[in-house]
Amino acid sequence: MNYSRQREAIVNVLKSTTSHPSAAWIYDRVRIQIPNISLGTVYRNLAALEKEGIIVKVPVGDNREHFDGDTTPHSHFYCKSCESISDIPFDPGDILKKAEENQGYEVHTVTYTLTGICKECLKGRN
Repeated sequence: MNYSRQREAIVNVLKSTTSHPSAAWIYDRVRIQIPNISLGTVYRNLAALEKEGIIVKVPVGDNREHFDGDTTPHSHFYCKSCESISDIPFDPGDILKKAEENQGYEVHTVTYTLTGICKECLKGRN
């Protein structure tokens, strides 16, 4: 992938947060550094960065795209009440081993998203 100031700014914004933001949120933050960047440029760069494995798209089923700058193996928890997305430590070892050794696949990504109500929202119910 070719270096660009826009890509560097997008990656830096993503690596500076654990909130799993949308493209619009990223765009708002990148515009502080690069005022003339367009939302389309942000979307194109996000797609290219995801394709290269530099960032991860986080599907949570809310009809929005969310992104993560942390590409280490982990899972996500999506709260249906407050719509927050949290990281959950996850070791994909068994699944990878079965897929690669037993089935002959070459696995590039393992994604798990848990959905429910987070502990902060559950505290508010009491």
